Amino acid sequence: MSAAGVSVVVPTKDRPAQLARCLEALAALDFPRERLEVVVVDDGGRADLEPVRRAAPPELRIALIRRAPGGPAAARNTGAEAADGELLAFTDDDCLPEPAWVRELVAALSATPGAGLGGRTLNAVPSNPFAEASAHILDLVYAHYNANPDAARFFASNNLAVPRDAFRELGGFDAERFPHASEDRDFCDRWTASGRTLRYVPGAVVHHARDPDLRGFVRQHVAYGRGAARYQRARAERNSGRMRDDVSFHLDRELWRRTFALRPPRRAARMAGLMAVWQAANAAGYALERRSGLKQGLEATD
Repeated sequence: MSAAGVSVVVPTKDRPAQLARCLEALAALDFPRERLEVVVVDDGGRADLEPVRRAAPPELRIALIRRAPGGPAAARNTGAEAADGELLAFTDDDCLPEPAWVRELVAALSATPGAGLGGRTLNAVPSNPFAEASAHILDLVYAHYNANPDAARFFASNNLAVPRDAFRELGGFDAERFPHASEDRDFCDRWTASGRTLRYVPGAVVHHARDPDLRGFVRQHVAYGRGAARYQRARAERNSGRMRDDVSFHLDRELWRRTFALRPPRRAARMAGLMAVWQAANAAGYALERRSGLKQGLEATD
């Protein structure tokens, strides 16, 4: 490996407090400091992040890059271009990796050279029902798409690691088509379609400290629905999958069985209600994006 070994890429925008906590968690990683660097990419934010960098634990080597606003996918690509490490580990500014996070990823890469890797993401705000629902939905997604951990199909970009050269060869995240959502779905699909392997590493844990309200929860899943529509168009263009493969997930009875199995029953009922909101928001976002795409297509033919 190079002198850095592993480059942790963290996109951020106007969340200095969250970034500071993320850097503290990264400073506690159980991994040799001479083989670790952190690349923070400020995606056109207004906040001055130099004080955050200076206040970070001195043993943490941090590169701070500022770029014009382009969304998290573009910010991750910028960080990957600047990275020295042979392994890129992506997380977000509102995430707190556990000390073993990078060590677990490196061990998995040694066991499966060239693989893309994804870890487990836990909810760091258990008192927030919307954060709890988002974490539950992600667990359901992983159970469906990553049933075989050695032939996984999807990892969220807040806990994803890939060899740097393969990332660059694949063209990184498609920031033009997916500026705000579903860039990770598209990347994982292109990764596996290229013949590469994804492996689930449950011991590589990050805690997600997002604290949304109902409006934020709905907006997030409308955005995911819009991203899903773009993702389906991209898959159709490259012939890498069919929409009905993903529709089967939303219709799977296992989603509701696992939800109603939660305890206590009041928690299960609340979660089921938020699951219904999630499905509706996702469908609305998908319909909005399909309508927008159809309108653009009609305008292009005028």
